[in-house]
Amino acid sequence: MRAWVVEDNDQNFELVEFLLAEAGWEVTRATSGAELRALAVAAGDSATPDVVLLDMNLPDASGLDLIAALRTQAELAAVPVVAVTAHAMRGDRERCLAAGCDGYLSKPIDPATFLGEIEALSAKGRA
Repeated sequence: MRAWVVEDNDQNFELVEFLLAEAGWEVTRATSGAELRALAVAAGDSATPDVVLLDMNLPDASGLDLIAALRTQAELAAVPVVAVTAHAMRGDRERCLAAGCDGYLSKPIDPATFLGEIEALSAKGRA
């Protein structure tokens, strides 16, 4: 399984990477919207991820805008995108789902349930 993790915080990324790698996932990191766009441009059938874990607050882009960009690319349109964000106020989950996310996890993530949630979303594919 392959995951793209779009996260600018090193500690958050290291935890997510550890949990996924322990379960056999291949993890590719982007730390900004620009890096995610570069991954998306380079994506082909062999490099397409099974899931994208997307921080909603990046230094150069809004996660909400990045979702729209991913959905316009044929290779990535069906890839589940999960918002992994510290934005946990009333309405944030609904806003992320309405923008095209297939799942929503608030930070700090729960290591006990994280992997199960990600695997369930990637197995289900894009709704």
